[in-house]
Amino acid sequence: MNIAATIDHTVLKPTSTLADVETICSEAITHRFASVCILPWHVERAHELLVASSIPVCTVVGFPLGASTTVSKVAESEIALRQGAREIDMVASITALKSGLFSEVYDDVREVTQAVHGLHGIVKVIIETCLLTDDEKKHMCAIVTQAGADFIKTSTGFSTGGATLDDVRLMRAHVGPSVKVKASGGIRDRETALAMLDAGAERLGTSSGVVIVSGLDEPKP
Repeated sequence: MNIAATIDHTVLKPTSTLADVETICSEAITHRFASVCILPWHVERAHELLVASSIPVCTVVGFPLGASTTVSKVAESEIALRQGAREIDMVASITALKSGLFSEVYDDVREVTQAVHGLHGIVKVIIETCLLTDDEKKHMCAIVTQAGADFIKTSTGFSTGGATLDDVRLMRAHVGPSVKVKASGGIRDRETALAMLDAGAERLGTSSGVVIVSGLDEPKP
């Protein structure tokens, strides 16, 4: 398995610097990762660094709470895509879901998806599994499928937990065949990465991409 081709090489910390972005872009070119996932602030620079490599720039929208308005998420997505991003990881409206406003959650995902697809991008919907019941996860699987998004994603990495094998299996079982699963949050070694892929994930979001593909020990904090 070419595990590198499943990894969105990620740096999303608020303290991340331009030097950090330049480093992960260089690493992505070396290892041929699926994408580089960075903050919107760095999209243009990442695009400049990667445009000759064909590795796409991924960025986040409505991040990390999903609580911004749909209009804001659409605008963020369109700006990022025009600046060179090709993949958008949007956070769904968790507050709307928790309020039982399923049609509003659908509209949120659908409008962003339409905007992203209209500019030839890919959209991944982050549902923040650690905050949801299993029934809410299943509702989100149905919504993401019906809205036509490309991926459903477990986590932002900024909440109370990350990806679990049980959640990846649940999501794979309940989304439609056109929707792929991205596991993100807490994937720091090759064993965990392979287990997530075996459970049904097709993309992995991690800042430990080089460690994973190189079979190295996890760096000490």
